Amino acid sequence: MTEYKTIDLFAGIGGIRLGFDRAFGNEIKTVFISEWDERAQKTYKTNFGGQDIAGDITKISEDDIPAFDICLAGFPCQAFSLAGQRKGFADDYKGMSRGTLFFDVIRICQKHKPKVIFCENVKGLTIHDGGRTFDIIMGTLRELGYTVHEKVLNSRDFGVPQNRERIYIVAFRDDVDSSKFEFPKPTDSLKRIRDIIEEKPVSAKYYLSCVYLETLKRHKARHESKGNGFGYEIRSWDEIAGAIVCGGMGKERNLIIDKRQTNLTPVTHIRGDINREGIRKMTPREWARLQGYPDNYKLELADVHLYKQFGNSVTVPVIEAIAKKIKDVLG
Repeated sequence: MTEYKTIDLFAGIGGIRLGFDRAFGNEIKTVFISEWDERAQKTYKTNFGGQDIAGDITKISEDDIPAFDICLAGFPCQAFSLAGQRKGFADDYKGMSRGTLFFDVIRICQKHKPKVIFCENVKGLTIHDGGRTFDIIMGTLRELGYTVHEKVLNSRDFGVPQNRERIYIVAFRDDVDSSKFEFPKPTDSLKRIRDIIEEKPVSAKYYLSCVYLETLKRHKARHESKGNGFGYEIRSWDEIAGAIVCGGMGKERNLIIDKRQTNLTPVTHIRGDINREGIRKMTPREWARLQGYPDNYKLELADVHLYKQFGNSVTVPVIEAIAKKIKDVLG
């Protein structure tokens, strides 16, 4: 049996690894992990065991990374997101150049020449700077000696009710025959929000206060008067959720009505009473389900951190579907 060694760069909470682990089963082994956010490291370790996690990849020499066959690299999306300032390769964050972290992937892969390089990023990467950023990424991979495949896929087509488009890049080393590689076709487009709702009534803390709800309504009305579409959104249980986003923002874009909780006594410090319309935000577990994480995935940090982590993460069933196609090529 062939065992493929992988490295997990910009690992987050392990979504890409989880998808590949599912696709390859016991034929895959993670030999190196890098993630600079300490809270993400905690969630990762809680769910994948006590394996060491290296920090800032820019400070790690490629010589200190063990040999590997597959590079998993969900390099940070913020630099390329349509919601951000779109500085791309010029973006710098807390002294760490986010836009150029892609070149750390290249630096490491140039040394080790893995069979496969797998990258995931926001759809906006393809049009950033008039497409020049994406051309540089694709051209750099080809110069390194790889045949590159790319496609935008929507999470809603892979068994989760979330409208989330992402670009997926699969690069095979030129001596690997990838002529038969194709991205997966949709597997399940039928899931709706009701399929990810918590089975029991959730805590009153997830229900919006009357004061906050009125603030949201005024905010939306103000934007609508200017012809803007920004504002809160209440989703039907029979709908598909909007994308949960980087940084954990946007919970107000995926509000739902849930009247199962009858005890609406505030359990946190809020202004005013809890609304009686049953309007609440989704829970971290519901966000986990929107990203296709299994219910045995442990959520042990405070909600504020979990929202951020799942908003920054990947949709596991999409990764798994692509990973299965990669495994078919590797044989």
